[in-house]
Amino acid sequence: MSKPVRPDPQTRASTSEAKVKAAAISVASNLALTAGKLAAAWATHSVSILSEALHSGLDLIASFLALFAVRRSREAADSDHQFGHGKFESISGLIEGLLIFVVVGLILWRSIARMVSGEMEIHGTFLGIVVMAVAAVANFFVSAILFRVARRTDSVALEADAWHLRTDVWTSAGVGAGLAAMALGKRLGFSAALYLDPLLAMAIAAVILRAAWNIVQQSWGHLVDRSLPEEELEMIRALLQEHYPHYAEYHRLRTRKAGPQRYIDLHLVVSGSQTVAEAHALCDHLEKDLTDLLPRCEVMIHVEPEDDHE
Repeated sequence: MSKPVRPDPQTRASTSEAKVKAAAISVASNLALTAGKLAAAWATHSVSILSEALHSGLDLIASFLALFAVRRSREAADSDHQFGHGKFESISGLIEGLLIFVVVGLILWRSIARMVSGEMEIHGTFLGIVVMAVAAVANFFVSAILFRVARRTDSVALEADAWHLRTDVWTSAGVGAGLAAMALGKRLGFSAALYLDPLLAMAIAAVILRAAWNIVQQSWGHLVDRSLPEEELEMIRALLQEHYPHYAEYHRLRTRKAGPQRYIDLHLVVSGSQTVAEAHALCDHLEKDLTDLLPRCEVMIHVEPEDDHE
């Protein structure tokens, strides 16, 4: 049995620090934007802006969850968590996805109530447009930072947080455009234009519902130890095939993922004439190639002699 290959500690520390910084930026940004949107919703009586404020409020909760998760996941393995703490990120991603479902329900409830009551009047439209524009620009840049760090570190928690903010970019821009259209329609005497406010809020709900489903699926897959994506499995099989002349066969290839960490284990059948040192050298070579192929992975190879396997 060969020992697992673990990522370099210095690289792990640098990666963890980058994730914590990105999560902290997200918390600060969401705190400011939630306060601004709530103030604008109160001043304008706009249900679409209120929906955006609720959206940002859950983004803020999601950012705190992501910050907690990336801090927890950076901790080294211990006696209670011998495979590390990577799944804290998966749990965070799942909760963030479920929170988006909650905000969808709140948006739909408030929008339908507004249409039923007939209270469509919007005040201070210009203020609402400015707040939405600022929110869209700020969230675009913060989500870009989170996506960049998430892809570099393979962090599901940061990716979920980034999707929260990226949907906020689209919805904030849509609400701002809707408010402008309502203002123009009111000036031209088209009272029906006021229905754009709750209708836009419902459109927001539809957009963010899709993001929620994707986040929940990905996070749930990590928590139930779903195997790596098929494209990654094909890369592993191709690499093993390249080394086929050095062993008889392999079987019981198993993979899973916990947060950013991948786990690969397999049984390798070697010639019965190979020495222990030769088999160990082959395993070391395979482990290095696999970790070069797929970063942040631990590889465990169980060696079997060909005669015993038969």
